[in-house]
Amino acid sequence: MSKGERTRLLIMYERLLESFGPQHWWPGDTPFEVAVGAVLTQNTNWGNVELAIGNLKRARKLGAKSIHTMNKVELASLIRPAGYFNVKTKRLKNFTGFLLSGYGGSMIRLARKGLSELRHELLQVNGIGPETADSIILYALEKPVFVIDAYTRRVLSRHGVMEAGEDYESFRRLFEENLEHDTQMFNEFHALFVAVGKHYCRPKNPRCSECPIKVDLK
Repeated sequence: MSKGERTRLLIMYERLLESFGPQHWWPGDTPFEVAVGAVLTQNTNWGNVELAIGNLKRARKLGAKSIHTMNKVELASLIRPAGYFNVKTKRLKNFTGFLLSGYGGSMIRLARKGLSELRHELLQVNGIGPETADSIILYALEKPVFVIDAYTRRVLSRHGVMEAGEDYESFRRLFEENLEHDTQMFNEFHALFVAVGKHYCRPKNPRCSECPIKVDLK
């Protein structure tokens, strides 16, 4: 653990929390719904995911067995608002197949796995990459892993904490090696990166002068 890195991260966290307040993320009525959302949110915005999940709920198909046994065309139609619906149909079926075959479709049973083994297993599921796997682990299964996304990379690189081109695991280690493994804090911190990324640290025309972080944290 580096005292300097830890201090920088904690300062950033405190400023973001003071500015935005608790984010109450990830929205979802059940761990399974959160996991489905993690798959559907790939390459789209959350509003589109909400529409897709709403369709699944209205059709009474928001369950591991229902999704896995559903006709691919029907599933693709229901999740169409989330975009890339044919690809995401395959990914949802891959995830639900994994959940059914190994854990009887139960997120509770899945959560009993140790974090390291659980992460390894999820990454073996076709279509589940590090960000999606970590989102499922942190938000659906409530285990302390830090989720890295485009917002996190952009904010950290612009404030001189890490180079944008560093790989996913390097970003993840920055947090996990310098902060206590606190599920609630990891949850909140990641959600706050999303908030500042959407409102201030935009890809184009960032509002740097208004950013709650403001100063270079080198």
